Amino acid sequence: MTQSNSTEKTTTVERTEVEPDANFNANQPSSSQHCCLKLYRWLVRKSLYAVALLFILFALFLLLDVVLPLDTQQIKSNGFSTVVTASDGTALRAFPDRKGVWRYPIKLKNVSPYYRQALLNYEDRWFYYHPGVNIFALIRASWQRITTGRIISGGSTITMQVARLIDPHSRSIPGKIKQIFRAFQLEWHFSKKQILTMYINIAPFGGTVEGVEAGSLAYLGKSSKDLSHAEAALLAVLPQAPTRLRPDLHPKRAQAARNKVIKRMVQFGIWSQNTAQLSTIEKVLKRRYKQPMLAPILARRMRAKATKHGTIRTTIDASLQITLEQKLTQFVTSFPVNTSAAILVVDNKSFKVRAYIASADFNDESRYGHVDMITASRSPGSTLKPFLYGLAIEDGLLHSHSLLSDAPVEYNGYRPGNFHANFRGPVSVRRALQLSLNVPAVQVLYHYTPKKFVSRLRNGGLKLTMGNQGKPNLSVILGGAGTTLETLVTAYTSFANNGLSGKLRYSDKDKVVTRRMMGAGAAWIIRDILNSHNRPGIPEQYLHWAGSRKVAWKTGTSYGYRDAWAVGVTEQYTIGVWVGRPDGTPMPGQYGAITAAPILFDVVDTLPTRHLMTTSNQKPDHVKKVNICWPLGLAYDPNKVQLCHELHNSWTLHKNTPPTLPDLGTSVWRSREFKYWINPLNGKMVNTRCKVKNRVSRVLAKWPNALEPWLALSRRLKSRAPQPDPSCPQSPWRASNNLQIVGISPQTVIRQSGPNAKPPKIELSALGGYGKLYWIINGKLFATNQSSRAYNHTFSKPGMYEITVTDSKGRYDSVSIKVIP
Repeated sequence: MTQSNSTEKTTTVERTEVEPDANFNANQPSSSQHCCLKLYRWLVRKSLYAVALLFILFALFLLLDVVLPLDTQQIKSNGFSTVVTASDGTALRAFPDRKGVWRYPIKLKNVSPYYRQALLNYEDRWFYYHPGVNIFALIRASWQRITTGRIISGGSTITMQVARLIDPHSRSIPGKIKQIFRAFQLEWHFSKKQILTMYINIAPFGGTVEGVEAGSLAYLGKSSKDLSHAEAALLAVLPQAPTRLRPDLHPKRAQAARNKVIKRMVQFGIWSQNTAQLSTIEKVLKRRYKQPMLAPILARRMRAKATKHGTIRTTIDASLQITLEQKLTQFVTSFPVNTSAAILVVDNKSFKVRAYIASADFNDESRYGHVDMITASRSPGSTLKPFLYGLAIEDGLLHSHSLLSDAPVEYNGYRPGNFHANFRGPVSVRRALQLSLNVPAVQVLYHYTPKKFVSRLRNGGLKLTMGNQGKPNLSVILGGAGTTLETLVTAYTSFANNGLSGKLRYSDKDKVVTRRMMGAGAAWIIRDILNSHNRPGIPEQYLHWAGSRKVAWKTGTSYGYRDAWAVGVTEQYTIGVWVGRPDGTPMPGQYGAITAAPILFDVVDTLPTRHLMTTSNQKPDHVKKVNICWPLGLAYDPNKVQLCHELHNSWTLHKNTPPTLPDLGTSVWRSREFKYWINPLNGKMVNTRCKVKNRVSRVLAKWPNALEPWLALSRRLKSRAPQPDPSCPQSPWRASNNLQIVGISPQTVIRQSGPNAKPPKIELSALGGYGKLYWIINGKLFATNQSSRAYNHTFSKPGMYEITVTDSKGRYDSVSIKVIP
């Protein structure tokens, strides 16, 4: 047992010694497991280091982003060129930026989708997936350069190219690091869409052309939204080498590079083989398109008042602008040298300017083409007359057929005359305005007063400059002030808008601002008068047809033939035309009716017919037709038929019929009804001092004194009282006057002395009279002289002549003679 126990003990000891080794080997990893564990621990440690490094780099990036901020000044609006466009987006004119670079802003969605495809697939396929830097592309480009010694493919992404354009760097390793840093900044601050928009707006396209829109306009003559596949491929590759591939200098190189892009697009399955073949056929032309030059002066004006650069959209109708510029170019070829012209077309309802031609030829220095004649202050001639008559009707001074005087007259030394130097005697407001007679207009202004007239015009939006005289006077109505075509057209819109004129709008952003020029009724009456003035050159049989193109129009000519005007109002448009020399020198023989009016009517005929119908010119309810009588100007009274020498049907406001204006020098309004008494026994005129029983009261209507020479004998007799009764003291009123022609008797017959003799010459003189004498022969003024001097007149042709002399107070005398061969 002892031995057994010993053996068992020994065995136990041995087990005790072996068991720890066995347990130890079971818990220890194998050599392979140990290696994996060490690798795992190394990876964890390195990952932590990497995370820490990334965190440090990110923190460093954020710090550097603050210390070295990204300057995006070039891609902001003030870094772009200014493009002024028409209402439909058509470019009118472009202006380079401060450095002379042409760069037009455009949104990514407005660029041709073919260009976006070509750009992204050729330039940066992984643009939407990388963080601004494509590491694999950089490695590939670097390896290719090391192994071949030249650049095979670029490693820069679109983001990196934008970074280089914003912040140029040197071609070195530090420069590349800087570019990468800027690319990360771009990705951090902007979206992919914004970065791509930056690229298409600032990418170089050769010379001073930057951005796809500028490149497309310069080399293709079209917007980048209208590119074909071939054109898109050309513009996609051009920024890679803008100088070497410029189409206008190196078309063959540009075409080869373009074809390379087309081939790549087929390889990537973006474009079909058929599209590629057709695109490759297109040739790249050696051409450089000029910058657009439509409405150049308006574009200059819009740019000057703009608060920032970029695209300025106007209200101009591009198609209409092009047509009218071409028409004006044709017209000015027949004008005298150094003559310019301007056309302004405005929509009456919105007050938007649809056409703005400010000079005859912007590039013609001899015609001062750079001068804006739409905003230049010029004498308006007779174009203010419609406003005077309208305001006088509005204020109860006139109606449409008020009797006015077209006869020689003098206002404190101011003697107005008509354009054609003749007189028509009695005329209505309607006729005076249609014929643009000066003397009646001055008569109305005299009673309305110049100060009030100018003030009312200013309140209605028509501001006048008075020049050196400062205060308005009677010459204002004949052009003795200054205004602009723009202001004049603004005022004329009131005739299409019930008396409201509107400030012209050159942009949709401009607010509608209206001012009251006159009441709706007065505006309607004046437009009706101007609308009834038939256009010259339309045969009588076509007047009814031409009614669909009726236009209320007025012409004007400034003193000395310096300015020719024509303004027209249709239902939709107000059109203004000016012709003259910008330096103010005269144009003899050129005046509104023959120089500016033809342009106006050509513009009217150019506008769509549907815009010219006048059916909506609805008459206000308070405008009424009333039968009125001359010479009193009052409504017809069947109980006073003897006072109605001429019956007229007149437009009135509320049936108000103001009387005929008083004679010059009359301080108060007096009735032209002259009441007197007659002796029933002999029909002679008697007065209160005459001892006549059963005297009879009579009344007659007296014509204005200045109009007596133009009246028919029957009319004169109607306004004259009988001769005074010889048994009575002289009547206080006399039908005759103290002015008498001497040296020639009535009904004298003058014969020429022979067929070869000179035409007869007669010395005309008069006794009596006040101030200056006006000699009128057959209704035309021939001479003005002092009452103490004679006038010698030569009768060049045989015929009947009525010689009339009148003085400054309207007194007159007449004789009729006959000249025979």
